[in-house]
Amino acid sequence: EAFSERCRPNPFSRRSSNRLFFHTCFPHRSPEKMKKYDNNPLVYVAESPIHGKGLYARKALPNDTYIGTYEGPATQKDGMHVLWLYNEDTKKWEGINGQNEMRFLNHASKPNADWWGNDLYSIRDVAKDEEITFHYGEDWE
Repeated sequence: EAFSERCRPNPFSRRSSNRLFFHTCFPHRSPEKMKKYDNNPLVYVAESPIHGKGLYARKALPNDTYIGTYEGPATQKDGMHVLWLYNEDTKKWEGINGQNEMRFLNHASKPNADWWGNDLYSIRDVAKDEEITFHYGEDWE
């Protein structure tokens, strides 16, 4: 199926004060390709009941645990794994084209993680093998 507009709401047209927007549509990957996302000691990538692949806790993570950093080149072009952050200083949206395991995070209306800049932290205790999620913003409800 072609990449559709429903998979990528425009972060620049947001009326809310939410600071984050994340793109969730991506093709399925083979297990061999998943190995390149297996270097974070706290999380792993696996099939998700939410959507495609997801990010899971390798071990129990206490509240306020640093999980990882969203890594990739800066972009102003929307894409399959772009995390949009609102820069309070410049008053502009800035994109990061994800190239590490953080790109597989899925949305939840009651998430267990959230961003501080491009660093992800648990916002409650996360059980071993629980999928790590964050709230993409009001447009996803």
